[in-house]
Amino acid sequence: MGRLFEFPMTSVCIRGIGDVGSAVAHRLFQDGHRVWINDEPSPAAPRRGMSFTDAAFSGSAALEGVIGTCYRDPALLAAAIEAREGIPIFLGDLFEVLRFLHPGVLIDARMRKHAHPESQVELASFTVGLGPNFEAGMTTTVVVETQWGDDLGKVLTSGRTKELAGEPRIYGGHARERFIYAPKSGIFRTDCSIADEVDAGQVVAFIDLDELQAPLAGILRGLVHDGVWVPAQAKVVEVDPRCDPAMVLGIGERPGRIADGVVEAMKRFRPR
Repeated sequence: MGRLFEFPMTSVCIRGIGDVGSAVAHRLFQDGHRVWINDEPSPAAPRRGMSFTDAAFSGSAALEGVIGTCYRDPALLAAAIEAREGIPIFLGDLFEVLRFLHPGVLIDARMRKHAHPESQVELASFTVGLGPNFEAGMTTTVVVETQWGDDLGKVLTSGRTKELAGEPRIYGGHARERFIYAPKSGIFRTDCSIADEVDAGQVVAFIDLDELQAPLAGILRGLVHDGVWVPAQAKVVEVDPRCDPAMVLGIGERPGRIADGVVEAMKRFRPR
């Protein structure tokens, strides 16, 4: 079947509904682009207060004044993209949608830290890769650096992004110990919510019968949605010892700087 809908070069597909993909989508939407997000049906992104992730479970979610809404029908998705009343979200196989919709720009914001990205340059006229292992001109047209440091958000038109390295940012004197990693694959269960206060040692979730205890006192910054299957060693919980709800809700500093880099990349792009 041929494509039913053709959009101008400012139609942007963003792969990944997590905090980085959502920040990029939010910024480009605010800049006037026709933006839509694609991810799997039950995303395991933990920073749900900093993204549109909860739309996958409730149908819609708000992020800093913008609403993201899920659509199952490509025709309805297309109409929503054109209407620009919010950010449409399609949860499912991207290539199913690409039979009907042809974005001018595609941005891979899935942030798969240990994966080796496949080439996506043929999926749109202009493609952007975010995260480790992307190479400009090979996997995507350009890449944007996502590792903390002076180069965070830098647009690269040749070469690769930096290898995965270093420790997480230190908040309240704590870095990697702020996180809980899944001890095994399984269904994640929790009665807690983002921004809930927790004590050190408090049980905040289960994977099957395995208890997951808060590693320190603070508030929940990351928490995979109840009922989602997670792979072993995935980040499933993050505790923020600063106990400031403003730090766990809305667009964060790193996603915001990455989004700025994507905006810069878009400015350099001119339709052929």
